[in-house]
Amino acid sequence: MIREFIHTPDAPNGSGIVLTHGAGANCASDLLAAVANALCAAGMLVLRCDLAFRQKRPFGPPSPATGPADRAGLKEAVARMRGMVPGNVYLGGHSYGGRQASMLAAEEPGLVEGLLLLSYPLHPPDKRQQPRTAHFPNLRTSAVFVHGTRDPFGTVDELQAALALIPALTRLIAVEGAGHELKKGKFDMQASTLV
Repeated sequence: MIREFIHTPDAPNGSGIVLTHGAGANCASDLLAAVANALCAAGMLVLRCDLAFRQKRPFGPPSPATGPADRAGLKEAVARMRGMVPGNVYLGGHSYGGRQASMLAAEEPGLVEGLLLLSYPLHPPDKRQQPRTAHFPNLRTSAVFVHGTRDPFGTVDELQAALALIPALTRLIAVEGAGHELKKGKFDMQASTLV
């Protein structure tokens, strides 16, 4: 059974977003709930959903073998969202979820109008020589990256340099003092962030 939450705005603007979680969490994470509530308040219909690996196991990280199923689940969620809103559809996620969202968008140009990537895991902590950017040159979907200045999965400077690999429009929002969970910093999440 798919675990999901739908946030329905009081004053819809016609757009929607699918949000998913990181490797150690699920769609009930505090960060996703906060972002979903903010975007919903700005008029977006929001669907928070669990990735395929989390639907199979309530705990534990994904493996490289689960990536294709995780992306297939996100594609299905985007298709559902297209049936629920008349306007633009966006896709986003925290950490691993954002990475899978960006990989899906690179594989399927035009699937969504934009990406919201929270704490993109640029490389494993202390392993800068293992960048997770192979798909960036194929990413033709505009993307907003929200990244803490104390994130061990990549510095703001490293991420800024990596964004040069993406041929689409990108925007980087640095959250001062925040780590990978974006807990200690503040940023203003609005629907306008995505356009």
